[in-house]
Amino acid sequence: MAVNVEEITEFHAEKLAADCLREINKQINGMKCLNIMVLGKSGVGKSTLINSVFRENLADTGIGRPVTQEIRCYTKQGLPLKIYDTPGFELGKNQLDEVLQLIKDKANSTDVNNAIHCIWYCINVGSNRIEPVEIERIKAFTEENKVTNIPVFILLTQSYPKKKAQELQKQVEAENLNVCKVIPVLAQDIELDDDYIIKSYGLDTLIELMAEQLPQELQNTLQNVQIASLELKKKRAQAVVTAAVAAAFGEGFMPVPFADAAMIIPTQITMLASITAVFGISVDQALLTCIVSSTVGAGSATIIGRTIVSNLLKFIPVVGQAAGSAISGTTAALLTTALGEAYIKIMELMFKGKMKKEDLTTQAGQQMMKEIFEDTLRNHNSQKD
Repeated sequence: MAVNVEEITEFHAEKLAADCLREINKQINGMKCLNIMVLGKSGVGKSTLINSVFRENLADTGIGRPVTQEIRCYTKQGLPLKIYDTPGFELGKNQLDEVLQLIKDKANSTDVNNAIHCIWYCINVGSNRIEPVEIERIKAFTEENKVTNIPVFILLTQSYPKKKAQELQKQVEAENLNVCKVIPVLAQDIELDDDYIIKSYGLDTLIELMAEQLPQELQNTLQNVQIASLELKKKRAQAVVTAAVAAAFGEGFMPVPFADAAMIIPTQITMLASITAVFGISVDQALLTCIVSSTVGAGSATIIGRTIVSNLLKFIPVVGQAAGSAISGTTAALLTTALGEAYIKIMELMFKGKMKKEDLTTQAGQQMMKEIFEDTLRNHNSQKD
């Protein structure tokens, strides 16, 4: 994404937003598809689980694409995720054979988009105990799975009360099954008659453990599609900022007025796009324009150009006095850090529902974004000192 140095002051927020939106779409379209197989008897809560973990209600349609007689595939346009479900699955021999054959067939593919990457086996805590025949069939399934070595998680669904879930967890773990982990989960809050709410839990643990097992090429995909762990999204987004800051630091050592600023623009556009992709929040050009103009100035402001040098560097007094119209690698890194972390805070507010897209177009919303950026810049500069 080349930038003409002579045109740097002509970059408007709208153009920067358009460039950023193109990069967001490029990154999302380039993501590998995460494929998960979900097994378990009827009524164990698979649909509720799926819809609580991912940002699209894949299981609400009730009609996945038939893959075999017993297996259906759920997917949605624009979502790099496929769920292979087994409606009415009882782990009978025919169903077991179909599942294993599908896994083996896909494992033979050289395309990571076709392989099954993770298996969830769901057991409802309400059943009180797991039947011996089910244990034997799970053992048979996991033994066969050793050939492809796909991570298997046993999920104890509807895990309430917790004491009951813990007892079942101990019972299953005592079988020493060939699985990654036995995880109690409560996919949705339970509201009791006395207005007491049992909060959902366990889904963030599932995502954290999946992140440990999945290959690197699926890490961005996992964070894009999941809504169960905000902390993991933030951790991934922070890694994006760290990489961008390192690049900006090197690009800042250009002793040509504004040339260094011009070179940093693509780095920062890629950074904002990557953070957006990690959070999986839908944005458009108008929204991005508001964010860009609010954080770094309106009109002819560039992400890191004349407006940054003349206005924002007042938060860095020593640099502001000496820099003139050029910036150093240290200054470039500091400004990139502030922009990235401020953007993460905005994404976090939107993820939590504390800030709506329409709020960002209001004067109050834009002022809040501006304050977030400037406060972040001040804080990092004071830490540096």
